[in-house]
Amino acid sequence: MSQKTAIFPASFDPVTNGHVDLIDRICNLGIFDELIVAIGVNPEKPARFTLEERTEMLKTVIQPYPQATIDGYTGLTVHYAQARGACAIIRGLREISDFEWEFKMARMNQQIAPDIDTVFMMANTQYAHISSTLVMEVVQMAQQKLSEEKLQEMVPEIVIEFIKKKFNVL
Repeated sequence: MSQKTAIFPASFDPVTNGHVDLIDRICNLGIFDELIVAIGVNPEKPARFTLEERTEMLKTVIQPYPQATIDGYTGLTVHYAQARGACAIIRGLREISDFEWEFKMARMNQQIAPDIDTVFMMANTQYAHISSTLVMEVVQMAQQKLSEEKLQEMVPEIVIEFIKKKFNVL
């Protein structure tokens, strides 16, 4: 019996509680032997945190999951999944507009690599409105008026530490 590897790709810029929830649920499904939390690096999209910083944040997040590893990649996710021998790409859906885009991407990925499935997972309603981009916009615009307690509802503690250090807020 071969090992079943899934890829959970995102920018994780930064990792949110929604990402953590999906990682937890994927690992506890019992469907996959290995989960690669794949940090997508898009040279066309400026990142707030370096690949090294995002990796460091995720190391803390995945500690409870021995089947989870972290890796960075560039290029097409489906090509990365092929190179890693994955059988599935996991995509989180927060709202209906996510589905339209993700459906198109899944069809394209299926055309490129028919042996790799896309698995959609609905976001927990508690986190459905949270995105890395929105979190950072709130942090940068709220400046000192955002409480650490409110931010903890959006991101893990390790991310708050990185935000404090890098952006001198809170």
